[in-house]
Amino acid sequence: MFIEFDDVCKTYDGQTNVVDRLGLEIAQGEFLSLLGPSGSGKTTTLLMLAGFERPTAGHIRLRGQPIDELPPYRRDFGMVFQNYALFPHMSVGENLAFPLTVRKLGRDEIETRVRRALDMVRLPGLTHRLPSQLSGGQQQRVAVARALVFEPQLILMDEPLGALDKQLRDEMQLELRSLHQRLGVTTVYVTHDQAEALTMSDRIAVFHQGRIQQIDAPQALYESPANLFVASFIGENNRFAGEIVEAGAQLCVATVDGVRIRGRASVHCPPASKVTISVRPERIGVAAAPTLGADNALAGRVEETIFLGDRVRVRLRCAPGDLVANVPARDSANIPQVGAPAVAQWAAASTVIFPL
Repeated sequence: MFIEFDDVCKTYDGQTNVVDRLGLEIAQGEFLSLLGPSGSGKTTTLLMLAGFERPTAGHIRLRGQPIDELPPYRRDFGMVFQNYALFPHMSVGENLAFPLTVRKLGRDEIETRVRRALDMVRLPGLTHRLPSQLSGGQQQRVAVARALVFEPQLILMDEPLGALDKQLRDEMQLELRSLHQRLGVTTVYVTHDQAEALTMSDRIAVFHQGRIQQIDAPQALYESPANLFVASFIGENNRFAGEIVEAGAQLCVATVDGVRIRGRASVHCPPASKVTISVRPERIGVAAAPTLGADNALAGRVEETIFLGDRVRVRLRCAPGDLVANVPARDSANIPQVGAPAVAQWAAASTVIFPL
């Protein structure tokens, strides 16, 4: 394995572990995102990997060898920060040349690598500009180029798109993903933005209270969350309190205010268990009457409809509480008017049931 965290802990006060018994393996060439809310331990994990923080307990290994005592400059890792950390008095070319000069490369080799790095991030010809003469997106690309120019074995990125506006951030997500696919360099990326992690990653590690709650491919993480925290943190979902009445190997049945709801249990839930039922808004259809053979249906009344271009967001008032559905625009003709009775319906495979 390329990178291993072996039972790693980190505490700053000697009492509370910011990172708690972390076990994590990172394969060579993968794009791994560390995702979680503020204070979840993701940035501390990155800083320990970079060498800016040392584990309180446990070990971090690179290709099987411990690197806990190795200083940052000897780890051969590239780093990209949210504020870019470019030298304002140096030109773009000088910023990129700096890590090569420190490594005592020759002038011709430095010029070749700087030119190649700028080509990689699609910024040819900007060698002589100062950072202040660049847009935010261009500065971000220069920061990425500087992290790549000395051909590191690992790239670490700490919320590098956080300072960009939404449109530019969306564009740069695709740029970074494309760059990773072309170069194949192992990348560890810290973010609190779920959409960003889903767009860019081979795998996502979801952090909460210093521990990884689930690590998986984006689609598996979204479709089959391991627990209620992951389901709540990744994307939007509707949640209802219920009680198990039938426990099966594949599907189980819970009642919600007397209505039977079929779904997949995250873990075995015996009959009479109190549970939370979760379903994504985009999995729900809305119509005036239930469709014959529909797995799950909740009757209610349309409270609000909002046109969002490719979809219509519908809020229904049902007995268990408000429910939100994102209905594709092409199906919007089936949505009853505001104030009219309606039925929300969805498949059992789109329903995940969690124990309380």
